[in-house]
Amino acid sequence: MAAAKRGKTKYPGVFFRLQSRLDGLGEERQYYIIYRRAGEGRSGKLIEEPIGRESEGMSAAKANRIRALRASGSEKSNTERRAAAEAAQFAEGGPLTFSRLWLLYHEVNASKPSAKGDAFRYQKHIAPSLAAKLIADISTADIDILRGRMTKDGYSPQTIKNILGQIRRIIRFGIKRGLCNMPTALHFEMPKVDNERTEAFTDKQLAACLMALDEEPDQNAVGILRLALVTGMRRGALLALRWSDCDFERDIITLQGASAKKGKTEFIPMTTAARSILAALDHTSEFVFPGKDGGQRQDFRRIARRVRDKAGLPKDFRPMHGLRHAYASMLISSGQVDLYTLQKLLTHESPAMTQRYSHLRDEALRKAASVINDYLDIGTTDK
Repeated sequence: MAAAKRGKTKYPGVFFRLQSRLDGLGEERQYYIIYRRAGEGRSGKLIEEPIGRESEGMSAAKANRIRALRASGSEKSNTERRAAAEAAQFAEGGPLTFSRLWLLYHEVNASKPSAKGDAFRYQKHIAPSLAAKLIADISTADIDILRGRMTKDGYSPQTIKNILGQIRRIIRFGIKRGLCNMPTALHFEMPKVDNERTEAFTDKQLAACLMALDEEPDQNAVGILRLALVTGMRRGALLALRWSDCDFERDIITLQGASAKKGKTEFIPMTTAARSILAALDHTSEFVFPGKDGGQRQDFRRIARRVRDKAGLPKDFRPMHGLRHAYASMLISSGQVDLYTLQKLLTHESPAMTQRYSHLRDEALRKAASVINDYLDIGTTDK
């Protein structure tokens, strides 16, 4: 089912969608507000939340007044209210074990694309070691034992880092909600990971990948891979992309901070290739790549792996990251894109993150500089 379209009101930041009445008698307006906290500016998190139905006495004017209160910080957002209520209810349930904190964390984050992976990692790796532990009693020694066991079992430093990062996120979640403090005997030392690996297509592999994309029966679904290849967008940004983020008049794609890796809204150019891919998609939801119910899609691993296998790409080619890296590699190898520009296109926070592609730039410069050999006939020997 397609999501209901937004209806405008005369108040900025207040809109409505037509929803079926709860009594089944026709439709009514469900009002929404959008705002940022005062003082945060354009870099602040954009908050969007439902505020009430007409049948509940809500109106555009009333929604506008609530928006003003919440933007100023005088009134808590829906999320903040729920968090406070959860904290109060949770505090009545006895000692805070890691498993109890995990359950609340998972419930609050259940709609996020990462929820399924978080649950798998928790059950397989974290629960056996920490589930019964009181948060206050967790120590560095517990983390070292977990790390040692995973290392002995052959898990990579990156996998171990992901597990430790999840443990730290769960504890920080509890701290933010006033449920616990950071355990005094706990210190996280993350494994060092070599992230210099990049995927670069050969001409043959690129042709095979494009052919595999063309042969996919569901061209709407495969559009997400096409867009990844021509924009370098991250997985989360692709899954969260809405049609309202695609400005076809100014040729700009907005990457909303709510789904961004660093929580900051970014803008990238909509190239001719990106425009043609978007124009070919069915417009059935507010999301560009919706799930079966019209809401936000949660994953695209299955179709990505199918395309990878059909194209004959290596089994270790990472569908989620590979197309982004392939995009970056093609740009920097062209010799026409410098590292600073590539950093902005990839929305990397620091130049250090883009340095992994420097060897490709150096090779492009070497080839360009070698043109002088042809002019001066240097470096060749007649035999």
